[in-house]
Amino acid sequence: MPDDWQRALVVAAHPDDIEYGLAAAVAVWTAAGKEVHYLLATRGEAGMAGVPPEEAGPIREDEERRSAAVVGVTEVEFLDQRDGTLEAGPALRRDLAAAIRRHRPELVVTGYFGATWTPPGVSPAYVNSADHRALGQSVIDAVADAGNEWIFPELTEPRWPGVQYIAVSEMLDAPHEVDVTEHVEQAVESLCEHRRYLEILSDVPIEEQARQIVDMATATEDGRRRVGFRLFWG
Repeated sequence: MPDDWQRALVVAAHPDDIEYGLAAAVAVWTAAGKEVHYLLATRGEAGMAGVPPEEAGPIREDEERRSAAVVGVTEVEFLDQRDGTLEAGPALRRDLAAAIRRHRPELVVTGYFGATWTPPGVSPAYVNSADHRALGQSVIDAVADAGNEWIFPELTEPRWPGVQYIAVSEMLDAPHEVDVTEHVEQAVESLCEHRRYLEILSDVPIEEQARQIVDMATATEDGRRRVGFRLFWG
């Protein structure tokens, strides 16, 4: 991964998406003096079984802010799109482009947004979230929109053509990677902040769940720990 940048914007659909691996790379970057901001398209209010959205949204927002702080991120913005119904298209692109203009990153990072995903050693594949699929493509497009004054002329934020790289999380055969060996424990601690959410997902103790998830996302056959990315020019 290149490091000739100072400010990054990590864009995700839901609280906890970043903590499923990406946060380990964020910890590396902030430890090196980089400035990293988070942008969440939704508050994840539809993600807690048995908890009404009006109650779940504030819980998940609070958990995300606390998990971000663990890896050195203090700037967390929520677009307040409706959880579960993100649609790739002009409306989402406009909101993302405006946020990119506000945060002015050189690096934009987002999660894997293919139709399916397969963790190492797992078969068959999982179907990727509809929100993840819609958001990822819209992030790619919004980077260009942020630098173009004519696509969304109603935006009041000054245009931002300064994105140098777009990094998309890639678990298998990633052409670029960040060595996160020294920050695995920090990543586990960050995911543990999603306590109410993880308690609903499983009876497995929170710390054990978090460690299993971070291990799956970062472990390599040769014993190193890494977070992989596919990189595009901004």
